[in-house]
Amino acid sequence: MMKRLVILGAGESGIGAAILARQQGYDVFVSDGGAIKDNYRTELSINKIEFEEATHTEEKILNADEVMKSPGIPEKNELVKKIRTKGIAIISEIEFAYRYKGNSKIIAVTGSNGKTTTTALIYHICKHAGSNCAMVGNIGYSFAKQVALDPKPLYIAEISSFQLDDIKTFRPDVAVLTNITEDHLDRYDYKIENYISSKFRIAMNQQPGDVFIYSLDDATTKKYISNYHIKSILAPFTMSKPLPQGAYLMNAKMHLKWKNEEMQMSIEDFALKGKHNQYNSMAASLAASAVDIRKENIREALQTFESLEHRMEPVASIKNVEFINDSKATNVNSTWFALESMEKPVVLILGGVDKGNDYSLLKELVKEKVKAIVCMGADNRKIHEAFGDIMPLIVNATSAKEATEAAFHFAAKGDVVLLSPACASFDLFKNYEDRGNQFKKAVKEL
Repeated sequence: MMKRLVILGAGESGIGAAILARQQGYDVFVSDGGAIKDNYRTELSINKIEFEEATHTEEKILNADEVMKSPGIPEKNELVKKIRTKGIAIISEIEFAYRYKGNSKIIAVTGSNGKTTTTALIYHICKHAGSNCAMVGNIGYSFAKQVALDPKPLYIAEISSFQLDDIKTFRPDVAVLTNITEDHLDRYDYKIENYISSKFRIAMNQQPGDVFIYSLDDATTKKYISNYHIKSILAPFTMSKPLPQGAYLMNAKMHLKWKNEEMQMSIEDFALKGKHNQYNSMAASLAASAVDIRKENIREALQTFESLEHRMEPVASIKNVEFINDSKATNVNSTWFALESMEKPVVLILGGVDKGNDYSLLKELVKEKVKAIVCMGADNRKIHEAFGDIMPLIVNATSAKEATEAAFHFAAKGDVVLLSPACASFDLFKNYEDRGNQFKKAVKEL
């Protein structure tokens, strides 16, 4: 009998899993409650995969042997509850792809902040060293689709907590946990402990020969790490002290110690600037070392990496006012890092869908560096309440164009207009990319 795999959600991960499942001889059915994008509908048709859109037919779903759900669908969804009640196993795309990855190695990166930059940086280092690898997961290309259509000996995967929630056997050779700060608490019953457990699942199946890379300077990771039985080799990175093995920063130099070898590199030579990127660079260097990339390749790659779109991306300088697009800052901690790296007065564009944010974390930096706040969201009340007593200039805007024009109005020569929203984007935009692109368009029209 063919195993029946039902896939909920026809986005990038759903389509990738459907193609791999079809290739592996499953009876596949894809169901999406909304409209399916044209390019994905075409892929389903070409691969002769049965699908439905704008509805979920329960009798076609509840007869599954296994269900793979999109990471965007929460546990409290009524259909998910029915699937659970029936005792049907629910897995994530990374779990499904993992079954068919063969002898390939996996470097998996998770964390509240820095995971996209760290993933891209590891990929850049490995590519620079001549490794035949692919960058997959949350960063854009489906892991399952890569395994099905163009398998590689090494995968570098960015993985969210939602994807980790539904793993069973997924085991990365190298796991990276950048940090843990409050994020997505709306999906975790507003309990930080649930979210922390979700992040630590990345090391759950690791064995003694595997490697777990983490930040010694992240208070939450340090506090909770002993609660989890981690069997892998621990490889910390820090800015606070020398380490016998791992990566640390001392006197503006990164020291990378791995298997009796040491490399030193001045942080002045890092292509990526800012304290948060020094952490990302240490984590990426350790991950590359763990898959035997040579030190000189790591050094060269750290000097040539170009920053990502929507992550502290310089847009333009108009009348000596700099515009920076940090639309990917979808939580308070990301915005904290962005502000921390600013050396000029800032007009800050903030706001969007609040995921249970605690803005008090930003107060000191706002007091020190910000001269005006432009709120860009459907509901800005919480931002006004958080900063009203320390920030005389707070205005509301309901579009990227309006926000950009208001910010430019408040900015003087030598200032920075920083879009770093600390929130999700789904109130006014399709996603953070759409938000960033609309901001860039508005800047160019000034």
